[in-house]
Amino acid sequence: MHAVQPDQLRNIVITGHTGSGKTMLCESLALSMGVINRLGSIEDGNTLSDYSNDEIERQHSLNTSLIHGYWNEQKINIIDTPGLLDFHGDVKSAMRVADTVLMTVNAATGVEVGTDIIWDYTGEYYKPVMFILTKLDAERTSFNNTVQELRDHFGHLVTPIQFPAEEGLGHHTLIDVLMMKQIEFSPDKPGSMTISEIPDLYLKRAEEMHQELVEAVAETDEELMNRFFEVGNLTEEELRSGIKSALLTRTFFPVFCTSPLHLIGSERLLNAIVNLCPSPIERGPEHTICTVDEKENLLQPDPNGPTVAFIFKTMSEPRIGEISFLRVYSGHLETGHELIDVQTGQIEKPGQVYTMLGQKKIPVDKLLAGDIGMVVKLKDAHTNDTLADKGTLCRISPIKFPVPVLATAIIPLTQGDEDKISSGLHHLHEEDPSFAIDHDVEFNQTILKTLGETHLETIISRLQAKFNVKVDISPIKIPYRETIRVPSSAQGKYKKQSGGRGQYGDVWVRLEPVARDSGFSFASEVVGGVVPTRYLPAVEKGLHEAIEHGILAGYPVVDLKAVAYDGSFHPVDSSEFAFKIAASMAFKASFEKAKPFLLEPLYSLTVYAPDQYTGEIVGDISSKRGKILGMEADVRMQIIRALIPQAALTPFHHALTRLTQSRARYTYSFSHYEEAPPDIAQKIIAEKGA
Repeated sequence: MHAVQPDQLRNIVITGHTGSGKTMLCESLALSMGVINRLGSIEDGNTLSDYSNDEIERQHSLNTSLIHGYWNEQKINIIDTPGLLDFHGDVKSAMRVADTVLMTVNAATGVEVGTDIIWDYTGEYYKPVMFILTKLDAERTSFNNTVQELRDHFGHLVTPIQFPAEEGLGHHTLIDVLMMKQIEFSPDKPGSMTISEIPDLYLKRAEEMHQELVEAVAETDEELMNRFFEVGNLTEEELRSGIKSALLTRTFFPVFCTSPLHLIGSERLLNAIVNLCPSPIERGPEHTICTVDEKENLLQPDPNGPTVAFIFKTMSEPRIGEISFLRVYSGHLETGHELIDVQTGQIEKPGQVYTMLGQKKIPVDKLLAGDIGMVVKLKDAHTNDTLADKGTLCRISPIKFPVPVLATAIIPLTQGDEDKISSGLHHLHEEDPSFAIDHDVEFNQTILKTLGETHLETIISRLQAKFNVKVDISPIKIPYRETIRVPSSAQGKYKKQSGGRGQYGDVWVRLEPVARDSGFSFASEVVGGVVPTRYLPAVEKGLHEAIEHGILAGYPVVDLKAVAYDGSFHPVDSSEFAFKIAASMAFKASFEKAKPFLLEPLYSLTVYAPDQYTGEIVGDISSKRGKILGMEADVRMQIIRALIPQAALTPFHHALTRLTQSRARYTYSFSHYEEAPPDIAQKIIAEKGA
């Protein structure tokens, strides 16, 4: 396959809330471009972009998938992305390398959780956005309500390009107010689009919406505004040019209409992609980071420049190994091209270069700047790595993945599988950096942090399918701590005689509470040599070992000072071992008299939620012993700041999902330790003693 010049490319990512029709839109565009000869079905598991076993089983997109085709002599790269919020790591990685975002919105359900969240991503990456209304041939659709919702959520710059002549069952005609034509489609027949004059029945509405369109486009450009004031209208060509420029500056967000299941609107949308969406040349240079001084530089999409390519997705396939999806930002990429992984300095020589049609790999001679494809047989380069010609001192700024929040411990079902689990999770993390792996040394737990329950289930399923490792899940253990309320003193005396040399150690220890988060310190007030100096390190060691497991429930002891102030020794029987044991005995005796209590970890919690849910969220936080610190408004969201016990984080995650239908997001970080309430402490102590 021949290489495609940057000005002949359109890089599109299709995103949207789950169930909004992304995968079927990809199918309909692929069929219209002649890439496939019949429409696949999600229920039958034979769509072009949902091809993995877990996607077919769940009937949801779980991975980024790349397809391409040609329309009006332009190559269109289309990246299909998951809609489930748990897999938005793939959404962000795909959006990072696309030039235009097509956001699908179900005309029957309107703006949903994913729509809002993805909109925020488009602002983060400053990407042009086109809204694609889907399922206009379904029952209970409402074009007007959906457009109004889009404007309520995303502003008055949202402007329809088309409206349906009829909605619901039988829908097959669009009125296009950019072309000022009626467009009819024969359902399920590619290539059936016919263009005619707008019937009188729809003409008045079309003229009103055309005027809205003209005014909206004119507002984005001073020259067009002057032209509008002079003539009172803009030509179709002026509108196209104005829309293309306004898309780039995010001052105009067009709305198109489709019914992908029956190919309605697909050909018109392909025309819009080619005529309105920016090519890599029009999108402009990419911001890169200089590896020498960490300053930003601009990298032009020049096929004759130095090669710079960015890996945005890594996957592994049976019998092939690791495959890397990438975009070439400068220069060209071809098989055997010797490059440097800018992050590691490792030399990489990619195997065959491909362009993709779902799971089908099509070999190409080379990919030029702006194009997206896939390579195999990289040694050690993974997602977020930049490959470049030797001496090229820049790297593409990395993808910022969503922060995982749901923490769960996993345990092997088969003893001895720990190494296989570790290796498997490492490989899965290279494919999906949006989950995190931690090892809790204190409790010897492997902790997975995921974006949600479905994310967790999928990782566990892939661990078994790809690495033949079965695991179970369990709650994470909470790192409680123990401390004291008042000073106290006690003697520790270790005396043992069993024939021959005995053991003798005698020390008095005073425990004193200190400020929270001060840790543990040791001091000596021994005078007169009652405890020889050579034995004091053993006393300190005995105390250090004693605080590792407290008396109340076996948790580490913190925030106290231990002072050795008296004792005695035997010139023959005393030893370091004896004084270490004596110090431990003194500690335990003194600790029990010092009114010990339990500390629990508290976390700073920040919740971003629509206003209508704040009351229920505040109530739920309070019910989980959380403390509300404050609330503030932020554009479309309310921000709730609180402190919450670590033990309540997982129940809070589930409650927040249920209360808000996943419309809220949250972050958390460790704050401090605080005294656990007596009833909670008693329960924990009882559980430890059971």
